[in-house]
Amino acid sequence: MTTRTSELLAVAAPRTAVVVRGISDDQLVLPTPCPDYTVRDLLGHVFDVVVNFQALARREEVDWSGKTDHLTDGWRDRFATEAARLTEAWSDPSTQEGVSPGMGLPQETVGMMALIDLTVHGWDLARATGQELTVDPAVVAAGHEFMDRMGDTGQKMGAFGPPVPTDAAPDSMDALLGRAGRDPAWTR
Repeated sequence: MTTRTSELLAVAAPRTAVVVRGISDDQLVLPTPCPDYTVRDLLGHVFDVVVNFQALARREEVDWSGKTDHLTDGWRDRFATEAARLTEAWSDPSTQEGVSPGMGLPQETVGMMALIDLTVHGWDLARATGQELTVDPAVVAAGHEFMDRMGDTGQKMGAFGPPVPTDAAPDSMDALLGRAGRDPAWTR
């Protein structure tokens, strides 16, 4: 079985995993477009995303305050494995029903949060490490749909920075980045 969430994650997660795999150890100290986060810090957060959102698919509560060091031996392969498990976790149609006990939001919205995190932070990591992340148009469209519903709330909660104006087409990845508080022209 699949859901819209798992179908979008099946496209986005492997692309972010390719970026993660391409990060060298000497790049872990580099800055990212995500203020106050080095590449290492952001990798830790993205690892938390792929692990914790698996639990959220099962309607389990998660502790975001834990500071697990995910960057131990084999972390690149482990990230790819966990990203695939994330996609699988959201493939059951029951994951889309009801309200998340851990987040207090509709389950479908929670699944889209995972997609947005992987996509935007995948771009952050790619940009910080000199890589490219090609985002599928369906993922970009879903990102804009999510921001239409949750962008203001996400900004108030600190999940997104203030919007960054862009000259990009309104339905583009650059426009989505701007809506998520990223400058699409960011460079180190």
